[in-house]
Amino acid sequence: MLKPTIYHIALGSNKDDKFKNLQLAVDAIYKDIGNITLISQVYKSPAFGFKSDDFFNCCLVLESYLEAQKVLETLLEIENSLGRTRTKNNTYEARTIDLDIVFAEGNIINTKRLQVPHPEMSKRKFVLLPLNDVASKIKHPKFNKEVSMLLEECKDDSVLEPIKIWLKNPSKQHDFSKYNYIAIEGNIGAGKTSLATKISHDFNAKLILERFADNPFLPKFYEDANRYAFTLEMSFLADRYQQISDDLSQLDLFKDFIVSDYDVFKSMIFSKITLNEDEFSLYRKLFYLMYKDIAKPELYVYLYQNTERLQKNIKKRGRDYEQNIADDYLEKINTGYLDFLKTQKDFNVKIIDVSDRDFVVNRADYLWVLEEICA
Repeated sequence: MLKPTIYHIALGSNKDDKFKNLQLAVDAIYKDIGNITLISQVYKSPAFGFKSDDFFNCCLVLESYLEAQKVLETLLEIENSLGRTRTKNNTYEARTIDLDIVFAEGNIINTKRLQVPHPEMSKRKFVLLPLNDVASKIKHPKFNKEVSMLLEECKDDSVLEPIKIWLKNPSKQHDFSKYNYIAIEGNIGAGKTSLATKISHDFNAKLILERFADNPFLPKFYEDANRYAFTLEMSFLADRYQQISDDLSQLDLFKDFIVSDYDVFKSMIFSKITLNEDEFSLYRKLFYLMYKDIAKPELYVYLYQNTERLQKNIKKRGRDYEQNIADDYLEKINTGYLDFLKTQKDFNVKIIDVSDRDFVVNRADYLWVLEEICA
């Protein structure tokens, strides 16, 4: 999965309800651009370069998969939606909201529409002071100086007053705090690994990913299912049991919860489809000997996708040994999962239909899935 770019965004407002304008902008940035990891304190500052009402200013740290130019375009759209009207004479003016990219990691961008780092940031205390709250050690890629040093050297003598009301981070509306262990499950190609990875990154969770890529029997199974089914399922069971047992027993004091892209019970679901009756009978006995000792997820999320969409996803990710998976095999897996989930009383189950959603590419779809999980 691609790594997001870290942006530092400066926000300001000096018209109407200034604090509300900032909060609306923060909410829109989270909704349309990416995950917000930090928000500075809000400061009241005098208008810079013109006479007007005092500004409220802050900075935030943003992680986004969007390119810098697209981030700029979206920020301008947010400004417009909040009532900002830009004049063509480029003079200083009062505004409901002002949104600027200060940093885009260590990138230097110089186009007609976008200059990063912001060319005036080092001269403006109303940018540097809130930026120092969230990025004091970040170095300016041109000046090779940390933000804290730029603030010390800034000749702007404006007096800024901290506001004792804090902006809310909209990511907090997605509350995972009631769970210690969440399993994201789904059929082949449903997107469970992508979703588990995104959640772990955005919400500080320990990530457990199935080690299917290391299984030497998987390609052989797709070539000769009858011959390699039992060997494959036994190797998966042993590996899943060991991995889950080890990872769940190792506490990580710096993570808030655990999220995995599988649950051990998938071994039973797949083996029931792939094994003959005698093999499955033996396998089931072995499985339950292990299963009783494994911690169960407190929340079990099943990502349902129809067969047509699954096949498109499988083709798109391009694993050679998966390209000839039959529709009826995928349908049997879906049925196996749904039959299993209907009988579960040990943990909370949420079945989410994502057949018409692309939560990897579309942020709105990702936020919709989060809301479904946390509802």
